[in-house]
Amino acid sequence: MSNYKVKILSFEQIHELPGSWEKNDLLNLLNAMDYDNPSEIADAEIKEMCMMSLTDFEPEEAAKIVLDYTIDGRLTNGQIQNLSHEILSEKLWEEYPELHLHPDLFRSTQLLYDAYNGKFPRAEAVRFSVEIEGDISIFNEHPAAPLVRILAAGMSDRSLISRLFTDQLKDDKFEEAKDILWQLNVVSKTETTVTYDIVSSAYWLEEIKYADSYEAESHADAVSDDEEN
Repeated sequence: MSNYKVKILSFEQIHELPGSWEKNDLLNLLNAMDYDNPSEIADAEIKEMCMMSLTDFEPEEAAKIVLDYTIDGRLTNGQIQNLSHEILSEKLWEEYPELHLHPDLFRSTQLLYDAYNGKFPRAEAVRFSVEIEGDISIFNEHPAAPLVRILAAGMSDRSLISRLFTDQLKDDKFEEAKDILWQLNVVSKTETTVTYDIVSSAYWLEEIKYADSYEAESHADAVSDDEEN
């Protein structure tokens, strides 16, 4: 167990994941909708054309097209069919039990929300930067678990992470941590300090905006024999 000084340097709410709908993604969706010659569309118009094409379909049909692309191969056709109805009213990026699908459920909902002018739920995420001072070697191999433990320490005991993952915060395995942090990038690093840029669901980490500066304890996950070999 190591001690750390923690500062939340910036915090903002976002409604679109950075890099979530690149040109290639939009072209693939247009192709899935049998749009003629999508490669001929000017770059500045691709997203608008993609959203207009989606609205040629009923909302459930459009949702199925988007989910088929974003969830490709990770759920059965029947499961995706069910999600294409549920996504109209439910915050699937918070409620779906498969945490690893949450970022793609988020970006699916966000695109559909924009295309249908609010007919789908509004997707809300958070982006913040955090500076951590201490023995940063703890983050060398699998940074998500020790980092989520540090972030949980900056929130109340009633926070969702503290309530749902009580054992994982204390024990030596926190597999879910990597799915809680949707995007994790190193901004700067010295021998004793690291600053991360983090994107996650407001569902998990909205409360961190109140943290400012604090001290926390953390530890890395235990390394299995398979990982050592």
